[in-house]
Amino acid sequence: MTAPFPASTVLGYPRIGPDRELKRALEAYWRQDIGLRELRATGAGLRERTWMRLAELGLAALPSNTFSFYDHVLDTAIMVDAVPGRHRRPQAEDTAFAMARGDEHATPLRMTKWFDTNYHYIVPEIGPDTVFRAVCDKPVAEVRQARALGLTTRPVLLGPVTFLLLSQPGPGAPAGFRPLERLRDLLEVYERVLSALAAEGVPWVQLDEPALVADRTPAELAATGEAYRRLGALTGRPALLVASAYGELGAALPVLAGTPVEAIGLDLVRGAADLDAALRTPGLAAKTVVAGVVGGREVWRTDQRRALSTLLALRPAAARVVVSTSCSLLHLPYDVEREDGLDPRLRARLAFAEQKVAEVVELAGRLAGVPAGSPAPDRHDPASRQAAADPSPVPAAPARSPYPVRAAAQQAHLGLPPLATTTIGSFPQTGELRAARAALAAGRLSVEDYEERVRREIRQVIGLQERLGLDVLVHGEPERNDMVQYFAEHLEGFAVTRHGWVQSYGSRCTRPPILHGDVRRPEPITVRWTRYAQSLTTRPVKGMLTGPVTIAAWSFVREDLPLARVVAQIADAVRQEVADLEAAGTAVIQVDEPALRELMPLRAAGQAAYLAWAVGAYRRATGGAGDRTQIHTHLCYSDAGQILQAIDALDADVTTVESARSHGRLLAEPAVAAFARGLGPGVYDIHSPRVPDAAEVAGGIEAALRALPAAEVWVNPDCGLKTRTYRQVESALAAMVEAARQVRAAVVPLSRAGAGATAAGRSGAAARPSAAGAGAERR
Repeated sequence: MTAPFPASTVLGYPRIGPDRELKRALEAYWRQDIGLRELRATGAGLRERTWMRLAELGLAALPSNTFSFYDHVLDTAIMVDAVPGRHRRPQAEDTAFAMARGDEHATPLRMTKWFDTNYHYIVPEIGPDTVFRAVCDKPVAEVRQARALGLTTRPVLLGPVTFLLLSQPGPGAPAGFRPLERLRDLLEVYERVLSALAAEGVPWVQLDEPALVADRTPAELAATGEAYRRLGALTGRPALLVASAYGELGAALPVLAGTPVEAIGLDLVRGAADLDAALRTPGLAAKTVVAGVVGGREVWRTDQRRALSTLLALRPAAARVVVSTSCSLLHLPYDVEREDGLDPRLRARLAFAEQKVAEVVELAGRLAGVPAGSPAPDRHDPASRQAAADPSPVPAAPARSPYPVRAAAQQAHLGLPPLATTTIGSFPQTGELRAARAALAAGRLSVEDYEERVRREIRQVIGLQERLGLDVLVHGEPERNDMVQYFAEHLEGFAVTRHGWVQSYGSRCTRPPILHGDVRRPEPITVRWTRYAQSLTTRPVKGMLTGPVTIAAWSFVREDLPLARVVAQIADAVRQEVADLEAAGTAVIQVDEPALRELMPLRAAGQAAYLAWAVGAYRRATGGAGDRTQIHTHLCYSDAGQILQAIDALDADVTTVESARSHGRLLAEPAVAAFARGLGPGVYDIHSPRVPDAAEVAGGIEAALRALPAAEVWVNPDCGLKTRTYRQVESALAAMVEAARQVRAAVVPLSRAGAGATAAGRSGAAARPSAAGAGAERR
C-alpha cells in the first residue's frame, strides 16, 4: 500500500553552500590543491547540512539526489551511462568534469540555458547506438547517507522524457534522428533505477518533467503517456511524483492524469492556468497534487491569503493536496536574514530559500486547519503582474540610419582589416583583484589605492592586447564584480546583497541584484574607465555595457509593474550611458544581451509579443547613437539560432555569439545567410580550460566563411575571459590572432575586388579612430 505523501515539501534546494563551499572545493580540486576524498567530504557535508536544516524548519518530506558537483542533467547522463567514450575517466566525478569542462584529451559537451532561467546545463549526446545502463550509485548512496542521519528522503530524478528532449543527437547520428526515439530503451534503465530504490525501502520518488510546460507535439505527449504507463506498471516500485516547473502543463496534464502515477506536481505560480485545468481533469480525483504555490524563483514573500485560496480551490480536484514550491529552490540564495546591510523595510518583503521553506510549512499548517469542504476565498489578486498590465505603450526608440549607411560611415571613420579580431569584454578576475575589492569593501584599502590597482590592471590588459595584435581592444573590466551587479550598484532602484549567491553553472555563482523601485542613472558609470583605457592606445577600445533585458533577467525584479515597463526604465539608463560614452569619443560600444533568448516565454503563444518589446528595449537603449559609432552586442549559451531574426532586428552593427562549444551548429541555421551585418561566431570555448592551437581556431574561422562573406565575419572567443587564467588567455588569444592572420592572407586577396562595395553595403567590419596608418601596418 502506498504511503501517503507528507503535507509539505520542496522540489529541490540550493547546493553550493551558504558560503559557496562547493565552489571553493571544486576549484581547489581542479587546481589539484585537494584530492577526491576532500571534495567528496565537502559534498557529503553540504548534503547533511541541507537535510538537517530542512528537518529543523519542519518540512515534512525531504528531497535527495538534488545535490550535484556540477549539474543534475549531467548526473542523469552518468546515471544512465550515456557517456561519450572520449570522456570516460576512472572516477565518476572526473567523468562529469571531462564532459562539462573538457580537458587535454577531449572537448566538452555543449552547454545551454535551463528553460527560461540563468542556470546552465550540460547537453547530453544521444545517438541510435548509445548503450544505456543503470548506474544507481549516486541516488542510492544519498538515500543511505540520509538514513544514517535518521531521515527518510525522496530521491529526485530528471524524468526520462525531459532528459531526451533536452539531449542532442550524438556525433554520427543520421539526419532526422531525435533522441526521444530512444525512450523505450531508456525506460528499461529507469525501471532498474526505481527497483534499486525500492530495494532500499524508498517510499516515494520524484521524476522532474519540466519540458512538458513548453509546447509539445502530439507524438511527444503520446510518448509521455507511454512512459508513465510503463513506469507505473512496474511491480514493487516506489510511489511516483511527476513534477512540472516553470509554467503550466496544459495539454500534458490530462496525459499524466491518465497514467498510474500517484502524484503530479503543478507550478501554480508561473502556470496558474493549471488550477482551472485541474478542476476539469477527472483523472486527478484519485491522485495527490503537489501544489507549487510558493514561488521558487522569486525573492518576494508569498501572499499567504492568495496561496491558501489556491490550495483550497484545488482540494475538490484531488484526493490530497500537498503544499510545495513551484520549482526547485536552486534559483534562490540561502537566507535573507544574513543580509543585515539591506534596508530593513526591503528585507521584510523578501524570502530566500530558508524563508520559502518556512512559508511552505506554514501554509501546510494553515491548510490542515481548514475543514474539508470549506469554500475557497476569492482568488482574485489585483496586485499581480498579470492584473497590473499597463495598456499604455512604451515610447518608441529613436531611429538610427539604415545599416548600409552606418556601415559606410564606420568604414570611413575607422579602418579594420577583414576578419577583425576582438574579445567579448572581460579579462581574468585575478585573486589580487578580488582581494583588493574585498579590502575596499571592508575599509582596509582606500578608494585611491583601489583605483590605482584598477588602472594598473587596465594598463596590463591594453598592453597584452597590443602585443598580441588584436584589432578592437577592451579594458578588461577589472573594476567590475559582475556584469549586472556592477550596474545595479550604480543605478537607483536596485539593492545588492552580500551573501545572495546563486549557482549559474558548475562553480560559477552570481549575486542577482534586487530591482525593487524605479530605475534611474544618477551619473555616468563606465565613461572614465573607458576613456582611460583609450588614452593608452591608438586602437579602438570598446565601451562595455550590459543590455536592459539582461539586467532585468539576471536580477530579482519587482512584480508591481509589467516587466516590459521595468525593462524600458533600464533601457533609458543604458541610453544615457551610450550617449556619454559617445560624447567621450568612444567609437565602438558593446551592449550585451546574453539573456535575450532566456526570458522568452516557453510557449509560442507569448513569444512574438515578448520579442517585440525586448527588441524595442534594446533599440531604445542604442538608438540614439550616431552613424559612426559602431554598436556591438553579444549572446552566449542560449540557443541563439532560434531567434536569429530577432537578433537581426536588434539592429546592432556587429553581433558576437557562442559557436565553438556547440560545434558551429548556429552556422547551419538558414537565417545566418540572411544576416547582413557583422557576425562573430565564437572560435574557441572559454568555459573549458583547454587552450586551442591556431589550426583549431582557423577551422572555426573557415567554417564561418562557408556561411558568411569574409567582410561580415569577426573573430572572437565564445564569451568573456573572466573565469580563465592569464596564462590560458594569452595562449588562446595568440592562437586566435595567428589563425585570423593566416586565414585573412589566404582568403582576402581572393575577394579584394568586391571588398569595398561589400564593406559599404553589408560589412560589419569596424575601424579605429584616426589610426589608418597603424591599421595598414597590421594588415
